[in-house]
Amino acid sequence: MTSRGAHWILSNASICLFFVCSGTAQAQPPAETISLASTTLTDQQVLTGRKNGNPVTLTGELRIPGPGSDRLAAVILLHGSGGPGVRERDWSQQLNAMGVVAFMVNSFSGRGIASTVNDQDQLGRLAMAIDAYRALELLSKHPRIDPARIALMGFSRGGQAVLYSGLKRLYRMHGPAGGVEFAAYITFYANCGTRYVDDHDITDKPVRMFHGSADDYVPVAPCRSYVERLRANGKDVTLTEYAGAHHVFDGVTLRGQGFIKLAQAQTTRRCDLAEATDGKIINRQTGQPFTTGGDPCVERGTTIAYNPEAHADALRAVREFVAATLKPK
Repeated sequence: MTSRGAHWILSNASICLFFVCSGTAQAQPPAETISLASTTLTDQQVLTGRKNGNPVTLTGELRIPGPGSDRLAAVILLHGSGGPGVRERDWSQQLNAMGVVAFMVNSFSGRGIASTVNDQDQLGRLAMAIDAYRALELLSKHPRIDPARIALMGFSRGGQAVLYSGLKRLYRMHGPAGGVEFAAYITFYANCGTRYVDDHDITDKPVRMFHGSADDYVPVAPCRSYVERLRANGKDVTLTEYAGAHHVFDGVTLRGQGFIKLAQAQTTRRCDLAEATDGKIINRQTGQPFTTGGDPCVERGTTIAYNPEAHADALRAVREFVAATLKPK
């Protein structure tokens, strides 16, 4: 483990500001809107292998860094509770600058959701993992993408989906046909506060996690203990923790705004959750079934803040990791 936040609508003007500051001021490739067929499943359905949810057509922004016929590495990006925005496009541009395809999935609009910040019960926590599998299946057939070099990256709610999409158990039940799998996993401030059955048995592909020590939205402590368990089982997992950094420390449009309070945002920071029989999630303190809207452990009021030092280091680390694992040309 190494040592070293809102979900909001961000202005397009921040794109220019960000890339001047980061020294990569180049035009981003145009986005192609791609349809993505998925299924809306509850967490219980996901965990028990049921597939009889409601079919849904989602969309995603596909950006390919230049013309040609060569096959490229790719990264699928999963957004947080506020839906896709400039943060994800910023990271897409960073990836494009490296010669990597970026596919930003919108898991909300096709389901009639604008945001889950104040009401997390609108969508199961693992539903976006199913979207990730379907996106992998779709991209693996694209003529410009190398199916062996597709990574998964996500932020907050999306980061949680990224992390647990690596469970071998879920992959066996819901993963794409043909045996294709993600080449790497990258999470930013993911929620590690639920213990799932066999959650030590994850992918053998590398996992890199980034989190702030001052995060009061999604605390880092459960991730510390989870990473210890994974590493004890021989998994290639690293948690980079930034001292004093809050949730969404890479949200550059928050620069100069200090600490921003989201008074109604729901947080499970006090919850100790686990999977029980038949895929039900329970509060381990009460032994009762958990729901975000009714469980006494759920609180409101969180903090987000930009942290330039943490952001700069995460940019460097992600670039190095992508270069090493996906080997873009």
